[in-house]
Amino acid sequence: MKLRDVENAFKYRRIPYPKRSVELIALLAISCTFFLFMHTNKLNSRLKEMEVKLQPSEFSALGLTGNHISGHDAGKHDDINTLHGTYQYLKSTGQLQHLTSAQVNNTPRAQLDTLFFNRVPKAGSEKLMELLKLLAKRNNFQARRDSEQLLETILMDTGYARNLLKTEILNCTTANSYTKHVAFVNFAAFKKPWPIYINLVRDPIERLVSWFYYTRAPWYLEDRVKSFGQAYKVPSMEWLQKDFNRCVLEHDPECVYEQLETGNLGDHRRQTLFFCGQHPSVCMPFNSLEAMQRAKRNVEKRYAVVGTWEDTNTTLSVLEAYIPRFFAGAREEYYAMQGQMENVNRNALRPRISEEARLVLSRNLTHEIEFYQFARQRLNKQYIAHQLERDRSVRG
Repeated sequence: MKLRDVENAFKYRRIPYPKRSVELIALLAISCTFFLFMHTNKLNSRLKEMEVKLQPSEFSALGLTGNHISGHDAGKHDDINTLHGTYQYLKSTGQLQHLTSAQVNNTPRAQLDTLFFNRVPKAGSEKLMELLKLLAKRNNFQARRDSEQLLETILMDTGYARNLLKTEILNCTTANSYTKHVAFVNFAAFKKPWPIYINLVRDPIERLVSWFYYTRAPWYLEDRVKSFGQAYKVPSMEWLQKDFNRCVLEHDPECVYEQLETGNLGDHRRQTLFFCGQHPSVCMPFNSLEAMQRAKRNVEKRYAVVGTWEDTNTTLSVLEAYIPRFFAGAREEYYAMQGQMENVNRNALRPRISEEARLVLSRNLTHEIEFYQFARQRLNKQYIAHQLERDRSVRG
């Protein structure tokens, strides 16, 4: 028999496989494809980060090197929400030449050695809490947090708030940080000293998507059952299998963000609430102009730093510069543990939001988006002020 005949014999030979084996092979193929996709996606993200870090920057004279321009901002230097855009705005309006860090530094206003992180849900707070644990050892302070609860108490009555301040936030006599999901508290209203306020913000639309899929993630459900047992009611399969894009576009009640409505506290759709304060009539109406304005005032008057992981280098630099007692060495600690930091509470299985759904949400989140942009501009301004002062001191 010739070699060609042998090849043809094998080529056309039909080998029967058990039905179960075929299913297993198909499942294995799908699994391999999925994990290859995830690995490629992560590798692509890392390559983009490296590209951004290596790119030259026209800010070199100010110390604003390429690694302070995020991949999201690269190519968008005219946007006032980017570091470059904020700098150009300050320069064009004549504010740059008179800018000092003292103008945007609220840390000296604090009256005790307590860092209060009233964290916004799904803004990367778990990552900052891990960093605080590392920095506590390095900088000799206690990193504390509230106990885990089935339902977070974001808005408090007067008695609850007074007890929280007395038994949790203000009950430590040494340098410490305290973390809790709670709306801004006016310490002066309770005749108590002010702590050093910090927080994180995130793109409002991305927060909504993140929360939607986070509460449906298997590890979240497992953790809730493990922590709270029968007190936690496991959602139906129909609810768990919802798609966010369809939920928005088909006007599912869960994904309808009605203007000035005062319900749905549990899905944390109001980022401004955490900065507006303990005033339901003012701070609860969704996407309210008044709530946004009050949130802005509180940030300007009371927050030492409001950062965002969407501008990681800028956030870490500002924390180090404006709150050195707690954040000295923050960049070193963060990047030494970057692999672990990036994966804290991260849902790699979350689908992308469609442009159509994003457009719908952007129309319903106007004041939420404006507040987020305001916080980013303030962070950029703090960074620029610090860099200007460093350059002036070097030049003598």
